Formats: sequence, C-alpha cells, structure tokens
Amino acid sequence: MFSKSDEKTKAETHAGKGEPARAAAPSSATPSIISADLKVLGNLESAGDLQIDGQVEGDIKSRSVTVGEGAHVKGSISAESVRVCGAVSGQIRASSVTIAQSARIKGDVFQKTLSIEAGADLEGRIGHLDSEQSPGQSAGQSTGARPPHEDAAKAAQAAVAASKGAAGSKPAVG
Repeated sequence: MFSKSDEKTKAETHAGKGEPARAAAPSSATPSIISADLKVLGNLESAGDLQIDGQVEGDIKSRSVTVGEGAHVKGSISAESVRVCGAVSGQIRASSVTIAQSARIKGDVFQKTLSIEAGADLEGRIGHLDSEQSPGQSAGQSTGARPPHEDAAKAAQAAVAASKGAAGSKPAVG
C-alpha cells in the first residue's frame, strides 16, 4: 500500500508544481531560532534545540538552549544543555551549562556539569543537580539539590540547638 517509491513519486509531483521537494528532517537537525529582531513575550517549549538571538520574556523548556551574544532572556531556562553567550535574568537548570566570556547572568544556576569562561559575569548561586533530579524539576520537587544556603542554615540551627543543650540546662521533669 505505502512504499518508498510512492513517497518519492509524491515528492517529485510536488516539485513538478513549482514547489521544491523537501525530505522530512529530524527535529534535532535544525534548531528553532528567535532572531535578533524578534521579541517574544510568553513561555517557550520545544523538544528540540533552541537558538535565541533576540529577546524572550518568559520561561523556556527545551532539549538544548543557546543564548546568543546579543540576546536577553528574562525568565527561567530548563534544558539538558544550556550555553549562554548573552544575558539571562532568571534561574538556569540543566545537565550541562556552559557560560561564555560574554555572558551576563543574574540568577541561580543548577547543573551537573559547569564550564565558565574567564570574564563571564555571574551574579547568583551555583548548585549541583542530583542524578535522580531532571533539569525540569525545581529544587522543591525532589529530594535532590537544595539551594546551598538552606543546608548551611539548617546546620547552623542544629549547632545552636546542640550548644544550648550542652550548656547545662536541666531536663524537664514531667
């Protein structure tokens, strides 16, 4: 019923009508591009690769995100891999994060592997994602990574409580 020769005939038929024959390319072959003259207001979600050269005000979820030198993202980025060459104001969560020399980031970065080039500007915290935690999960959704200040605060509270108990307080009699 359906065969490769039928598909080839259909492609040739379309090409004969003035339309170029196009082979179906896998979704990862060509990234979706937000060009330099485009401003997007809203969240973006893609199963493939995303190249941002313009402005995005919203959260981004994708397999791979590249923020170009002239780009600005105002929102969180969640992906398997993220490369930042431009500006990001928001949290980044990814298995692999690369921060280029020209990058300006204001926000926390949670990752499994991190590369920061000399000269990059990063204002925020850096945390590690546990192996069970996917980049799309927030810190509160898993027993995985918590922001570093939470662990330090809990340790300090425990130390204060232990020192009060060891300072000779009498046990309550009840």
